[in-house]
Amino acid sequence: MERYIKKYGLTVFSVLLLSCLCLAADGNIEKWGIYELSLFGPTTGNPFIDIQFGAVFKNGDRTFEPKGFYDGNGIFKIRFMPNAEGLWTWQTKSNCDALNDKKGQFTCVAPSSDSHGPVRVRNQYHFGHEDGTPFFPFGTTLYEWPFQSESLRCQTLETLKKWPFNKVRMLLVPPYESYYIEGPDKLIHFPFVGTSKENWDFSRFNPEFFRNVEQCVEQLCQMGIEADLILFRPYDKGKWGFDTMDMATNERFVRYAVARFAAYRNIWWSLANENSYIKQMMDSDWDRLFQAVQESDPYAHPRSIHNADRIYDYTKPWVTHVSLQYYMAVRWPGISPLLRDIYKKPIVHDEINYEGDMDRRWGQLTGQEMTYRFWNAYIGGAYATHGEALEETAEGKVTRWISKGGKLYGQSPERIAFLKRIIESGPQEGLDPVDQYYESNIGGHCGTYYLIYFGKDPVSEWEFCLPQKGLEPEMRFHADLIDTWDMTITPVEQVFEIDKLNRYTYIDKKRAKIEMPGKPYMALRIQRIE
Repeated sequence: MERYIKKYGLTVFSVLLLSCLCLAADGNIEKWGIYELSLFGPTTGNPFIDIQFGAVFKNGDRTFEPKGFYDGNGIFKIRFMPNAEGLWTWQTKSNCDALNDKKGQFTCVAPSSDSHGPVRVRNQYHFGHEDGTPFFPFGTTLYEWPFQSESLRCQTLETLKKWPFNKVRMLLVPPYESYYIEGPDKLIHFPFVGTSKENWDFSRFNPEFFRNVEQCVEQLCQMGIEADLILFRPYDKGKWGFDTMDMATNERFVRYAVARFAAYRNIWWSLANENSYIKQMMDSDWDRLFQAVQESDPYAHPRSIHNADRIYDYTKPWVTHVSLQYYMAVRWPGISPLLRDIYKKPIVHDEINYEGDMDRRWGQLTGQEMTYRFWNAYIGGAYATHGEALEETAEGKVTRWISKGGKLYGQSPERIAFLKRIIESGPQEGLDPVDQYYESNIGGHCGTYYLIYFGKDPVSEWEFCLPQKGLEPEMRFHADLIDTWDMTITPVEQVFEIDKLNRYTYIDKKRAKIEMPGKPYMALRIQRIE
């Protein structure tokens, strides 16, 4: 050990045989925390390519085989996320004698109260944590926030604490921008060894670059926010070459990223942003990379890909959910139910354009339009992701949120938070379309819960009439009038009882009606009285 301390200038702490994240108070590992094993190995040759390193972790009949990675300075690591309490044993496997057949064990204890495990698909069209806790995605977009100054990153985290967003879309590799190669925002580290397109060594990763992103993922995890990590993107403008690498390098990059990040319980994998703009990559290439992620990730985190002008086939078995850029899909409430029927998977509208003041089509939504699109997504049994592209505010010019983070200035986050409270207080199974082919503006569960969104229509009254499926005579309901813009919920005093036709409510031989204010962006919440 002394030899490594002298050679690399490492502290005693950094060369311990193992280190652990998400420790319990007694030093054991929490369920869904991270057990990190560190061993010394050779530095000769190319450790990123020459050394194969992994381990087998066992607990009863549970077996996991995560791959390890080279973290520089002669240190090889394996990160493991235990999913059961009790004693876990491990044994390493490597083609290097110094790393092979090492053995050990640790105890996994109960998770902390705010830890629910990784997110899974639940009820086919929805999501939930591994412990069964429902998860309703309310995402936001922060493409480049890991690559900003410490002060700006801290400001971003403080902003996230104030708002409802529980999933962040973020790039693993920044786009080419002039401010990253000159000025105060200049990047110090890149994903590969080298300083420019002319001298990258695509066979050697730069561990310091990945440690920076890991810190951001960990910070989100501590806040209960999922990190939707985008592995590839088409934004190099011919300058860096990270979007024109050959497939062998792409696959090596994917496997290295999965080895480093998969043990974080809050990871989602997005294979690419606007994948079809990476012109040399065919769908068969994306198939291969999807399978590489699936094979390398022992925890089966959510996997998808974000489209541009050509939509990937989301029905393929290695895709867990649909991550869609298609703003027209949320301009009407009936599109999401159709997408559910096509793909038979959860639908996440990850790019519905951004609230902003830009001259680009995608960055000029009003707060009302962004809120409207969110409501359409959730009413249709789907989910959505927010973004803000405001550049001029009362404070003057500001940092664009979708790029670098900072503060939020738009009108939609508060309204999205209001919607999130409504969704989370509703059916824990998630909203489903109630009558998608006739009345597509109704989400909920037949016979028990209905959320009706009137969108931009200024309705002055609504005749109490529910889709007949699931209704029985004498069922009783109460209603709340919701102003989705002013964020108010007003109980309707009247109690409504279903008649013998299993659909309408009559009062004094007339069909019952609910008086509406005749303004847009109103909704009704109707719940059965047991």
